[in-house]
Parts: sequence; structure tokens; C-alpha cells
Amino acid sequence: MYTSRGLFERDKLIFSSQMTFQILLMNEEIMSSDLDFLLRFPLQPHVVSPVDFLSNSSWGGICSLSAKDEFRAFIEEKLGAKYVEARTVEFSKSFEEASPSTPIFFILSPGVNPLKDVEDLGKKLGVTLGNGNFHNVSLGQGQEVVAEQAMDTAAGQGHWVVLQNIHLVKKWLPALEKKLEHYSQGSHPDYRVFMSAEPAATPAAHIIPQGILESSIKITNEPPTGMQANLHKALDNFNQEALEMCSKEAEFKAILFSLCYFHAVVAERRKFGPQGWNKIYPFNVGDLNISVSVLYNYLEANSKVPWEDLRYLFGEIMYGGHITDDWDRRLCISYLEELMQPELVDGELTLAPGFPAPPNTDYIGYHAYIDEMMPPESPYLYGLHPNAEIGFLTTTSENLFRTVFEMQPRDAGASGGATVTPEEKVKQIVDEILEKLPDDFNMLEIMNKVEERTPYVIVAFQECERMNYLTGEMKRSLKELDLGLKGELTITGDMEELQNALFLDQVPRIWTQRAYPSLQGLSAWFADLLLRLRELETWSTDFVLPSSVWLSGFFNPQSFLTAIMQSTARKNELPLDKMCLQCDVTKKHKEDFSSAPREGAYVHGLFMEGARWDIQQGIIMESRLKELFPTMPVVNIRAITQDKQDMRNMYECPVYKTRTRGPTYVWTFNLKSKDKPAKWTLAGVALLLQV
Repeated sequence: MYTSRGLFERDKLIFSSQMTFQILLMNEEIMSSDLDFLLRFPLQPHVVSPVDFLSNSSWGGICSLSAKDEFRAFIEEKLGAKYVEARTVEFSKSFEEASPSTPIFFILSPGVNPLKDVEDLGKKLGVTLGNGNFHNVSLGQGQEVVAEQAMDTAAGQGHWVVLQNIHLVKKWLPALEKKLEHYSQGSHPDYRVFMSAEPAATPAAHIIPQGILESSIKITNEPPTGMQANLHKALDNFNQEALEMCSKEAEFKAILFSLCYFHAVVAERRKFGPQGWNKIYPFNVGDLNISVSVLYNYLEANSKVPWEDLRYLFGEIMYGGHITDDWDRRLCISYLEELMQPELVDGELTLAPGFPAPPNTDYIGYHAYIDEMMPPESPYLYGLHPNAEIGFLTTTSENLFRTVFEMQPRDAGASGGATVTPEEKVKQIVDEILEKLPDDFNMLEIMNKVEERTPYVIVAFQECERMNYLTGEMKRSLKELDLGLKGELTITGDMEELQNALFLDQVPRIWTQRAYPSLQGLSAWFADLLLRLRELETWSTDFVLPSSVWLSGFFNPQSFLTAIMQSTARKNELPLDKMCLQCDVTKKHKEDFSSAPREGAYVHGLFMEGARWDIQQGIIMESRLKELFPTMPVVNIRAITQDKQDMRNMYECPVYKTRTRGPTYVWTFNLKSKDKPAKWTLAGVALLLQV
């Protein structure tokens, strides 16, 4: 408990898992080889799952697990259920452990003010600003002297001192450390110090002296999670008086409540990762307050509710001002189109499935309505499918195992007499990769095969060159490391970094710099690289366009899609800037095609996230439960002129290279939909080239 209260929620389970594993290893209740298996998650490659609800990689994990018989239900038995339930320690309990030599250190989170806890407890114990025994100093330029004087007074007379934002005064921190140490003995027994600071963004940016951290009780305070808590919190910014201030009271209250829902949903949606938002934005209470002021002014100045103006101001300026990604802006505006419309005032509008907008009531009534009517927390409240939660929990557990894995000891002795040393393990990996990597593409020979350099041929050249650039560096760095491991070369920092990455099954940084975006571990990444090489080798032997092109296999899929437009424009003598791509989803998979289409290209290797493609009806449909990334059939992509584009009943679907979305954006494919497109926008529907 002592350590956990000073950790953020996202780190608590990682910490307790690491502690548990270490204790179990010491007590010899588990074998280090079993732990290694659990953390590495070795897969049997190239297996096909026999059941719908398990992906091939999950099945590959089960196949390798079936070779071990010691695994059973494990968490509650060894950890105990209480470690799985999160609960916070009351501040007054933590305070009991504080003393003149043990200050309390608050690690700040945006949107939370821990000072309130200190003030409330102070009031109960008669320590307040009014009584002159409570000193509150917000650190910044020139405040260091004020802080030192407050500490001098407090230590002598038994007062409390609050030092806020000490991370802003880097140069003064050593002096603060000395002063805390000086007064830790011989001070008045009632003297207490409370400090607060923001966490450092990177390990290198840590500036709080170790002495301060070691002597303090560290406490994190994070904002509440879930829609219910956040909707209450948004509404808490107002009061009964605020609800009555507008002459159009009914309209004002209805829109204000809907704005609070919007505020809560955009802030909380972040937890779903890139399916929630492509980037993380600092939406804050200021955005909500200023939006309510704008709402008040516009309702007072207009006879009718100016819905369009309000949506524009909230979505493009107040909240939209933070947003830098076009797809995120579309999402923000789609939310406002759903939540800000005349039905909110005149009819029946549901803010989320099962949550109708409240009837006209007072301030207390709105809070009560949230408690009574809000459905339990689920992705539905955000317009997302329940699968989004599976994805978010999977990412969390992958992160937990990866972090614990990186914390394990490396030397053979510490891992319980393992037979293979880390060096030997790395040597095996080096040998295996070097053995499987083919020769570089001979660019001169390849270029001489071709009479006409068509747009497709140029794409193939570029891909071969990029592949040489990557595999060349892989071979160079591996051979160098091999010599280092044999003792024939001095091990450099770069070689050590490469060795570490290979041991941890991570793709080394010097390779990813030359590669394509990927979220895979090294073994899966290398298997995928070999498939890409094979595809390129086939294509570059005769330069005949494959019957179906593996779009995910390119370093630069955009160049291939552009080539489709270029070759159509050349053939039909049309200007390239007037062209666009049309995507016709076929009803078949790649095995069913024996030749390329008359126009454009057939492509495969696309996955849908957030929904699925219905082959029979040829439209986007709701996902099936536990099908996170259903495969798309082959898509015929051809170029047409922009004036021929039919945008009716179409969802403009972004295509990304990986689940991180954002910077891996490739293109937009228009897909048919019977539902209105906003449904798929809120559900975060996208096509991915790799999952």
C-alpha cells in the first residue's frame, strides 16, 4: 500500500505483479522457465485457428502452451483477490504516517487539486489560513524566499506548510532538500510539510532530488474514470444560480446538460487509445466554461436557438482549437451533430443508447438523474462497439507483461540455473536471422529486364531499393555484433543496444529507422519481413502485376495506389489531378483470383476495426462480439475522374498501416453503408494494413 499510493493507476498492477513474481521465484513456487514463457508469449508460427473466436496468433500461443502442463488458474490463488480491486487510501490515513521528518509529496495529475484534501483535514484539526498556522506557497519566480521563511516559522511554531509546483524551481531544490533535512530533527512535533509536483515527461527529465522523494510519503491523485463520474464532475462546475441565469431557461439547461455529456465523452474516450482519438488532446474545464458562456450570449442575442453556430463554435473553436488531426476533427463534429440538435429541446433525444436527455429539472435533480438513469459504464456510451474494450484491455495486459519482462534479471545464475546464457540466446537469434535473410536485390540486373518503366515498375524498383537499404543494415549490424560476441571486436553502445533488443524480442531501433511502421515483436516482425521479401522476389522476376496485390507488404502503399491513378490517366490521356480512386469490394478472397482485373488492381491484406464488412449485402455492418479485426475480401481499386464519384450512402473510411493510426495514415476508401456515416465515425471505424 505504501508504494502503491504513490503510483499512477496504470502502474499499480505492474508493480504488484513484479513483486508477486519475485516472491514466488524466491519461494520456489514457480520456475523461472515458466515465468519466462508467460512473459515472452512464444507463438507457434504459421498455424491456422480452428475456431472463430481465437485469432491465429492466440491459437499459436495455445499450441506452444499445450507443451507445458504446469499452468492453471493462477491470479486469485497466488495474489489474492484484493490486489485485483483498486481502491484509494483515505488522505487522513496517510496523514497519520506523516511527521516533521516525513513530508507528504503529491504527484499531480491534470484536473485534480490535492490541496483540497489538505485544507479539509486542516479545518478539522484547526489548521487554517485564518488561524495563521497554515502557509500556502505556490512556487515560481521569487517565491523561494517566501517558502523558506514559511518553513522557518512553521518548524518553530508547529504550523503546516504547503509548497505547490516545486518542479518549477529546479535550481532551488537542493536548498529545499537541505532545509527539509535540517528541520527533520528538533522541530515542533506538529510541524508538517506538503509538497506537490508534476511527474517528469521522460526519465531523463527527472529533477526532484532523491533525498526529498525517499523521505516523503508519495501520493497520486487522479481524476475519476468512467462516464458517470465525469458527467457529475462536469456538472459540478455550475450551480442552481447558473442554471437560472438565461432568459431561455429550458433551452439553456437542456443544451448545458448535453454540453456536459459532450465534455465527459471527449475526455474519457481517450482510454480507448487510437480507436478513441488519433492524438491526445488537453481538453479541460476551461473549454466547458467558455462554451457555456458562449451558449448564454448566443441564446440571449437570438430569438431561435442558432444550432449551427453553436456546433461550429464548440466543435471548431472551443474544443476544436485543440485538435490537430483531420479525422479527430470529424469525430468531434459528429458528436456535436448527434448531441446538439432541435430534438434536444423539442422532442426526445438520446445522448447514448439507453440514456435519454433529462427532463427539465433543477441542479440537484440533474445530479440525481445521472445516478438513477445512466446505464453502466460501457463502450456504448461513447458510440463504440464493446469490442473496443477488449482491444483496450489487451493493450493494457501486453504492456504489463512487456514491462515485467524487461525488469527480469539477465544473468544466467539469477534465473534459477537456466542452461542458456543471454549471450548464447542472442547468438542463436543472430545466426538464425543471418541464415534466413536472402541476398540483396541486384538492382542493375532487375532494371535491365524492363523495356518500359510503367508507374507499377517504378514502384517495384523503389520497394526493392528500400528493402536492400533495410536488409543491408540488418546484415551489417548482426555481423558486427557476432564479432563482438566472439571477442574479436570491442562491444560499442550500438552493439549493446542491438544485443538487448534481440534478447527482449524487440525490433532494434537501427532497423526500425529504415523499416515500415509495425507493432510486432522481433520474431513476428521477422516472419512478416520474409513474406514481404518473397512477394517482392516474385514480382521483380517478370514485373507482371500479381492477380491480387498484398497492399500491406509495401514500405509505401501510397505510391502503389498513386500508380493506379497514373497508369489510368496515361492510358486514357486524362489529367492526374482530376483522378480519384474507386473501391469496389468483391465477394471473394485472394485464392479465387487468377489474373489482375482489366482496370486498376485487386488488393488484399486489409482488416477492419470497429465494424465488419458484410459480403452478401456489400455494406458495413456492426461488429460481431470478439471479432476485433475481421478480414476484408479482395478490393478492386480503380481510378475514375472526380466528377464520376458517387458519395451517396458512403462512409469515408481512413486506411492506416497499423493500430497506432495517426501518422500511419495511407488513404481514404469510400465504403457503402445503409446506416448514416456518423455512426461509423463515432465507432472509430478504420481499415488497417496490419494487426
